[in-house]
Amino acid sequence: MWAARGFREREELTSIASMTSVDLKEAAAAYEAASQYFLNLARAVTSDLMDVHAENEWSARQCIHHMADSEAQSYARLRRLVAEPEGSIIQGYDEAAWANEPKLAYADGPVENSIAVYAAVRAASLDVVKRLTENDLEKFGEHTEAGKYSIARWLETYTRHPYDHGDQMVRATKGQA
Repeated sequence: MWAARGFREREELTSIASMTSVDLKEAAAAYEAASQYFLNLARAVTSDLMDVHAENEWSARQCIHHMADSEAQSYARLRRLVAEPEGSIIQGYDEAAWANEPKLAYADGPVENSIAVYAAVRAASLDVVKRLTENDLEKFGEHTEAGKYSIARWLETYTRHPYDHGDQMVRATKGQA
């Protein structure tokens, strides 16, 4: 169920807290599939389509830079959730401010480094996901924007996230809103 859809159905996400070790293997496979989905799309976008965007959405270039930044945050969050005492602060960030900051070059910066960052941090996080136990899923921190934030919620969020922005890139490059 998890690997086939990659957590794309919200109803499936709600049962993650009661996963078994077999389900955790499927969740790890789904996380890996989501990573590959986005990487394949990011690497396939041609330069003439990199800055095209659907109405009120980011371009492929902006999605790629966002995913690198988001996954860098994700990488740190997972490690904090695993290693630090429950209730530790999980810092949010203002993704719109990052996207609009010219020095971060979301609008015009080359994407190669962002693709490399995305691939590296997703691979490193996958290594941790593969070592999680059922009990680990309940460990939590306090997210500065979202409140109580468990490893299960982290896994749901970051398995779905590549599909959300990958699909956005598909819409952008096809000129659809």
